Amino acid sequence: MTRLATPIVLAELGWMGMGIVDTMMVGRVGADAIAAVGLGAMIFYGVGVCASGVLLGMDTLAARAFGAGAREECRRWLVNGVWVAILLVPLVTGLVRAFDPLLAAFGVRDEVLRSTLPYLHALNWSAPALLLYFALRRYLQAVHIVRPVMWTLITANLVNLAGNWVLVFGHLGAPRMGAVGSGWATCISRAYMAVVLAIVVWRREPQLFDASRGVPWRPNRGSIARLLRLGLPAAGQLGVEIGVFALVTVLIARLNAVSLAANQIAITTVSTTYMLPLGISSAAAVRVGNALGRGDPDAAARSGWTALGLGLAVMTVAALSLLSFPRLIGRLFTPESDVVAAAVTLLQIAAFFQLFDGLQVVATALCEERAKRACPCFATSSAIGWSGFRWAPRYASAKVTVRPDCGWGFRRA
Repeated sequence: MTRLATPIVLAELGWMGMGIVDTMMVGRVGADAIAAVGLGAMIFYGVGVCASGVLLGMDTLAARAFGAGAREECRRWLVNGVWVAILLVPLVTGLVRAFDPLLAAFGVRDEVLRSTLPYLHALNWSAPALLLYFALRRYLQAVHIVRPVMWTLITANLVNLAGNWVLVFGHLGAPRMGAVGSGWATCISRAYMAVVLAIVVWRREPQLFDASRGVPWRPNRGSIARLLRLGLPAAGQLGVEIGVFALVTVLIARLNAVSLAANQIAITTVSTTYMLPLGISSAAAVRVGNALGRGDPDAAARSGWTALGLGLAVMTVAALSLLSFPRLIGRLFTPESDVVAAAVTLLQIAAFFQLFDGLQVVATALCEERAKRACPCFATSSAIGWSGFRWAPRYASAKVTVRPDCGWGFRRA
């Protein structure tokens, strides 16, 4: 389990590394820039990751085929996964663009909105590459080709870092673009990720590109429907989880740039810790699928319990780190003392849901059948939705206060 999980976890951390680099880079520009990146990234991340959840069915179906030795079937799942990704592109880009008038309607401050919208539009251009990357990655993980994925994410972070340095600060003759430059740097790095993984698949599976002996690239409606049956419940759960965070981020944007910047630091940090059990859950889905594909339920059970134990262990460490070093974490993102002070309180609060977050994401991934997957996804979504969205009407007439001396609170406007 650890041999498969370690590269996947590192790849997930590499994925989050882009957001960390963006936040740290624009943190040197000012609180307004952090606020713009935080709000724009949360909106795009919410829509994009929810769409990527539709592709999670590839973990189960391709892994089972691989465990059963049916490589041709594995390749067919890749083909149909790519078609699902293509179909999702207009949906993702359209939903992201729909937020343009909604942000103003929610009362987001003009100084934040001026940088957020161009940043969000730049990110939106990365949607096709990002969805293709997700489909290719799911296939490679299912057939145990994980190290290229890890190295792709590591080198993509270097591309993103260089792009931020050039475009955010205006080096090498480029215009100084601030937060918008960070969006274009992220877009370039995501295109790089998709191209590199496409090359990896082409080199490892040349049959896919050989018309005489390869798998036809025509979409299969039955296979796509099966992917959707497995992926839609997971996508719904991700949508509710991220939707609550996105709603809170938009509401905080009604206050001031310092509050929104502190929220972005906290969200970026807990999203990074979340990548640890998420990577373990992906490895667990592959291992369980492989074992069931070769008819070994005992091995599937062992893989499941091992994954749950690993998830609990890493999130315990994450929770202790957030409780022990919140100020140090805040200073990694920005030197502005007022932003750091507000972020400290949020990080300490976030420490208390780390264990539950880790266990639920691993447990959900272990429910490989559609009927079994739908139940935990519905339960998790219901709990998060009830505790999060039920406050939305009250938020409309309240202000969220983030104060280092008393924490999160609410007061009537």
